[in-house]
Amino acid sequence: MIVESGDLSPKLYVLDTNVILHDSSCIQNFKENDLAIPITVLEELDKFKKGNSEINFHAREFLRQLDDLTGDVLAETGAPLGEGLGSIRVVLGNDMDSRLRSAFLHDSPDHRILSAALLLQRRNPTARVVLVSKDSNLRLKAKSFSLPAQDYNTDKAESFDTLYTGRRMLTEMPGELIDRFYDNDGQVPLEMVPQAGDAIPNENFVLKNGSKSALATYRSAQQTLARVSKATAYGITPRNAEQAFALTALMDDDIKLVSLTGKPGSGKTILALAAALECRSRYRQILLSRPTVPLSNRDLGFLPGDVAAKLDPYMQPLFDNLSVIRQEAGDGDRANRIQEMLELQKLEITPLAYIRGRSLQRVFFIVDEAQNLTPHEIKTIITRSGEGTKIVFTGDIRQIDHPWLDSLSNGLTYLINRMKGQPIYAHITLEKSERSPLAELAADLL
Repeated sequence: MIVESGDLSPKLYVLDTNVILHDSSCIQNFKENDLAIPITVLEELDKFKKGNSEINFHAREFLRQLDDLTGDVLAETGAPLGEGLGSIRVVLGNDMDSRLRSAFLHDSPDHRILSAALLLQRRNPTARVVLVSKDSNLRLKAKSFSLPAQDYNTDKAESFDTLYTGRRMLTEMPGELIDRFYDNDGQVPLEMVPQAGDAIPNENFVLKNGSKSALATYRSAQQTLARVSKATAYGITPRNAEQAFALTALMDDDIKLVSLTGKPGSGKTILALAAALECRSRYRQILLSRPTVPLSNRDLGFLPGDVAAKLDPYMQPLFDNLSVIRQEAGDGDRANRIQEMLELQKLEITPLAYIRGRSLQRVFFIVDEAQNLTPHEIKTIITRSGEGTKIVFTGDIRQIDHPWLDSLSNGLTYLINRMKGQPIYAHITLEKSERSPLAELAADLL
């Protein structure tokens, strides 16, 4: 909900097009406040009706909802949204506000939406009119005309600093306790580690005492901390504690959903791919995908070539990681096996847009660059999973290419916030870049 706490005055929210394309069910999230849809928004939604991507789905879904709510005629006072909710109306176009004509050099859909909001502000002096937009530039323009403007933050995390990292450091642990992790099966009851008493399922711990240390993960079903060893997957060996935690979760059949975040070069994608190849016999197919966020927000149609040629630049990083694993695999049989899997489509690299509508049975599904997905897209992907499927999301939530998302509102952050604590979910934030000393330096300083 976007309403400020403690402010009980009636509000009229004016929605920008990008809010609807982000979440077609947004009109249910404004409680008792009224909503206004400028006619320009409907014109823009009309351009997005056709297609198979998420924004096309949201455009169609919202227009259907609005049509059902309004009946045969939409009165100027609007149509009720439901019990306990406000009403929704469409604002017809008028002449451009004189202040906008003098301030801006040209007409645009954004300026028309802003003009409609200013018109409502004049017509409704007792209500607080607020423009809601994912476009920070439009919000700034609105504020410059003394019109309150807000981001749509219903699915936004509260703080980047409090985001769950999936691991904790426990220092000054008794030496004999750490020794127990190396005895027998490496399982230590949680009650013996009071510092980890509030552990959540699949949370990881680095336990230290001077020169002694142990890595452990919390198994909620057994109420124990289990030692984590640095296992090797298809020739790839973890180089730090976070990578060891990640590989353990990736190869655990009881964990069906994994998210990995971290700076460039921290090993997110290559660990996920190596784990998938190591566990390949347990799955019908390994599927690799990533969202295609066009450069400069230009449509893929501007690129030369057929569909495969247009998409190759976006899929190339996945092929790059595959090449690294081939080199690390060592013997020729493993490298040949990867090529054979590609030819038989046991290992498939595909654009994320092609996933919608599929049912994924016994698939190890890796979604790279997931920080460029919306919360609704994350939900759509996960609901594709069938029996025996494992889904892995990787990304850097500090590197957002999507024009309407940020580090707190992207789908990967949303997933971490909502799923932490679930027994079939694990998350790890990879802190250190292992690509090269130069890459580590650039990630930290530039």
